This record gives sequence, structure tokens and C-alpha cells, in this order.
Amino acid sequence: MDDLELIFTMLGERVTTEISKKEQPKTLSKNKNVAKRGGKVAGTARIETEKELGRSVVSEQNFLDNERPKKLD
Repeated sequence: MDDLELIFTMLGERVTTEISKKEQPKTLSKNKNVAKRGGKVAGTARIETEKELGRSVVSEQNFLDNERPKKLD
């Protein structure tokens, strides 16, 4: 991940945490809703940033190298 990807990931996590602290959801469905809302905030911020920069902030470094087989311990 590059810096911007990390920033937007952290933003989504932090917003989700703050919403969760405020609302204190008690069920799985309510927690899922909080997580989606936090992710939406970060997603919207990413889209707006990409519009301003004129490029994607998602780097190719995110893709796993699928050519190497996974080793089990």
C-alpha cells in the first residue's frame, strides 16, 4: 500500500470506531451497518480525492502474487 491507500484505510477504521463508540451497537447486524457506514465515509473521501488528483489512489502493489504456491507449516 502507498500512503494514500493507508490513509483511507485508517480513515474508514477510525470513523467506524467512533460511530461504534457513539451508538454502541449490540447485534451483529447493527455492527455490520456501522462498519458499512464507516467504509462509505472513507470510500467517498477516496473518490473525491481521485477526482481532484485525476488518478486512482489504488496501487498495483495490493495484488497478491498468485504464482507462488502457499506453504503450509
